Amino acid sequence: MKKSLFIITGASKGIGRGLAEKALKTGAEVWGINRTHFIEHENYKALTYDLSNIPTLLEKLPQIFSNTSGFQKIVLINNAGTLGDIEHLGEIDCKSIPALFDLNVNAPLLLMNQFIRDLKDNESEKIIINISSGAGKNAVDGWSGYCASKAALDMASKVAAKEAEMDGTGFIIKAIAPGVVDTEMQTQIRNTNEKSFSGVDKFKNLKADNQLSSEAEVAEKYFHLINNLGQYTDVILDVRQV
Repeated sequence: MKKSLFIITGASKGIGRGLAEKALKTGAEVWGINRTHFIEHENYKALTYDLSNIPTLLEKLPQIFSNTSGFQKIVLINNAGTLGDIEHLGEIDCKSIPALFDLNVNAPLLLMNQFIRDLKDNESEKIIINISSGAGKNAVDGWSGYCASKAALDMASKVAAKEAEMDGTGFIIKAIAPGVVDTEMQTQIRNTNEKSFSGVDKFKNLKADNQLSSEAEVAEKYFHLINNLGQYTDVILDVRQV
């Protein structure tokens, strides 16, 4: 049997890219689900889907996990996401709100549902990792959609984990927050203004003081958790627990 398969959304940049590159270094096969791809590796397979286009995703879903037999471990990582417009409610473009929830909530739930449906009888080790955030637990002005979407994904993870235990399907489901990582999302946050987000100076200072984790550093912590999930009983985790 092949060692491991990692199916990672948003694998072309940021945390997703760090996770994909780490997985490839371990000898795993990686399937990246993105609109664009920048990873060239013999064990990397590009699945070019726009996860915010739900009608197209629904058409593609039955194909995504159809060739997953023969692996000892299969890991789905729902990483792709957007912060959306950083503005107080009343100032947000209404069209951007459903687009945010399609990418941050609907796409991960659809992928989780299909993954569990297709692999429930698979005897491999089966893991779902959803990228969580402290924003799902704390009210952050200017981030209403992002906070709500991460709270929704956390709860979906808890429900899925409970159902897996009840049904005896063997799936392990966790929602793991990455801490503060030096990604394009952080750049977007720093480029906003205090009226739209009162905490902008804190994030500027984190960058200036070199307090942001790199993509590679946070990927190492995720893999430590993934390889030692038996030590962690909670569904909602944070890499800073490592």
